[in-house]
Amino acid sequence: MLKASCNGSDRVQFMAQCGFAGQPASVLVRRRSVSAVGFRYPMNRVLSVRAIVSDRDGAVVNRVGAEAGTLADRLRLGSLTEDGLSYKEKFIVRSYEVGINKTATVETIANLLQEVGCNHAQSVGYSTDGFATTPTMRKLGLIWVTARMHIEVYKYPAWSDVVEIETWCQGEGRVGIRRDFILKDYATDQVIGRATSKWLMMNQETRRLQKVSDDVREEVLIYCPREPRLAIPEENSNCLKKIPKLEDPGQYSRLRLMPRRADLDMNQHVNNVTYIGWVLESMPQEIIDSHELHSITLDYRRECQRDDIVDSLTSIEGDGVLLEVNGTNGSSVAWEHGQAYQQFLHLLKLSTDEGLEINRGRTAWRKKASRL
Repeated sequence: MLKASCNGSDRVQFMAQCGFAGQPASVLVRRRSVSAVGFRYPMNRVLSVRAIVSDRDGAVVNRVGAEAGTLADRLRLGSLTEDGLSYKEKFIVRSYEVGINKTATVETIANLLQEVGCNHAQSVGYSTDGFATTPTMRKLGLIWVTARMHIEVYKYPAWSDVVEIETWCQGEGRVGIRRDFILKDYATDQVIGRATSKWLMMNQETRRLQKVSDDVREEVLIYCPREPRLAIPEENSNCLKKIPKLEDPGQYSRLRLMPRRADLDMNQHVNNVTYIGWVLESMPQEIIDSHELHSITLDYRRECQRDDIVDSLTSIEGDGVLLEVNGTNGSSVAWEHGQAYQQFLHLLKLSTDEGLEINRGRTAWRKKASRL
């Protein structure tokens, strides 16, 4: 892993030395039948962006932007890729983002995914006040909400490691969009993780889901790959596998968890990353001590508000027998690429008599590597 100092002035020097802070030169790509589509940033930003779009296939063939921008624009280590259909950004793992294993936590990974997704939206001129809302969405009072998130981590980065994340969007039927991610060790170009997510549109006032209109779809898809591109191949993958509802009581539980004020996001509900921490709160300690999280899948069923109280339930997936990772019987151990993973089911629900379901989850855990 490439290491970089977390000192502020050193980091600016690091960016300048590596050429990250400068904007790439704009190259005019000449093609027949092209048209210009303009987008304007929010009022506190002075950078406007134009995309040159081919009439033939709709691909973004060139982007022309003004030199000026906010300080964050100039220092951020990210930009659209050459074809304009995905976005890459580099992040330095900071000391407060690592956990007991001295590596980044899965919550850190999820926060970085959210950050790069929002920065991708900013880079093409979408709003920053509602997580990538398009002009039509802002006019109609619509926001994006997470429906499903699946994250796989093959190697967790450590403090001061540099991680590069690429992200892109695609249409997902008539009711949502899909955003995928690939995480790499910037020093070695090794893929260390992948993720995929599904997002739905919701009316911010009524809190009801709404179909993605043609106008919104056109605003989004102009920056999406023309052909399907999946970060995680769906065959033989848990990313689309149905998550059964875990019946109460679970084998393990943490009850009456309460949102903090800091858990609320710009859309005035509990941020989706907070649910990950709540799910992990009810994991058995012996698994936390001997394993590390390989993958997590969350289905978001209901919003959680500031005053809600939440119960977190966990059970082993399968026949209920806690197996060693090298066990050969029982369905709670899954095999992938010659390695065994211990799987668990999770449920977050309101701590009320009705026990309304907030979230379903599945996690897979691998044995920690032995220390030399």
